[in-house]
Amino acid sequence: MIPAGNSKQNIDRFLGFQNEYDRFRPEAPPIIVSLLSNYLGGKPSTVADIGCGTGLSTFLWKDAADSVVGIEPNPDMLSKATEKLGQDSSIQSVSFQQGYSTQLPFDSGSVDIITCSQSFHWMEPAGTLQEIARCLRPGGVFAAYDCDWPLVLQADIENRYNRLITSADSLLAELQPEDERAHKWDKEGHLARIQSSGHFTFAREVVFHNTETCDAARYVGLMLSQGGLQSVLKLGSTLLNEGIAEFTAAAEDYFEGRTLPVMISYRMRLGIK
Repeated sequence: MIPAGNSKQNIDRFLGFQNEYDRFRPEAPPIIVSLLSNYLGGKPSTVADIGCGTGLSTFLWKDAADSVVGIEPNPDMLSKATEKLGQDSSIQSVSFQQGYSTQLPFDSGSVDIITCSQSFHWMEPAGTLQEIARCLRPGGVFAAYDCDWPLVLQADIENRYNRLITSADSLLAELQPEDERAHKWDKEGHLARIQSSGHFTFAREVVFHNTETCDAARYVGLMLSQGGLQSVLKLGSTLLNEGIAEFTAAAEDYFEGRTLPVMISYRMRLGIK
């Protein structure tokens, strides 16, 4: 049973899309480990990565903490994370569990660092922050971090991306009854919610960037991995097909078959208990 405060629509948003999500989405950059370990004051014993998806941010800690637990409510995403773990028998520190942000499987005061990578905006914030504060030890660190969409590339392509995302959101408002839509909280409000929760003695935003390689197929795949657009396609609508085709052609013209370095901007909002 899904605990109160959790949305089935939010949990189901990426059902059936775990392979594409894992293939195209960015991995969490290594600087996160050094930033959060420094705020903690040393190497963490236990790290929890909640809303971990396919483990793109969980495996980051495999050599940087004694125990790393990825928590994910979506069964398809969780199965992909578990599949990846099973492919590398050398990883002993990482495990995955199905669970929810408002009902974490940890003793009070037992976790050093809790992270949410590209996921905190899908969680009911008040109950989630209360549960995170329960699980963190004194001095423990919570960090919610997200990359900016679209990835830094070229103005015309980025404009096409933004128009597609806006169109997808507008179509969902027409095609889905309100009680069937996923709900997300604005990322710009993360820091204020952490500060006003009363659970943390220190809070701030940290901005950084990472570089990954990208070709046209990946850039288009990143666009197609966005939840709103996926929801429209799952409903069987073809109204975005022309825009997707034009976006794909523009990306292919830009990359010209090349694989290029692309900058990814990140925003991290953190709190220390």
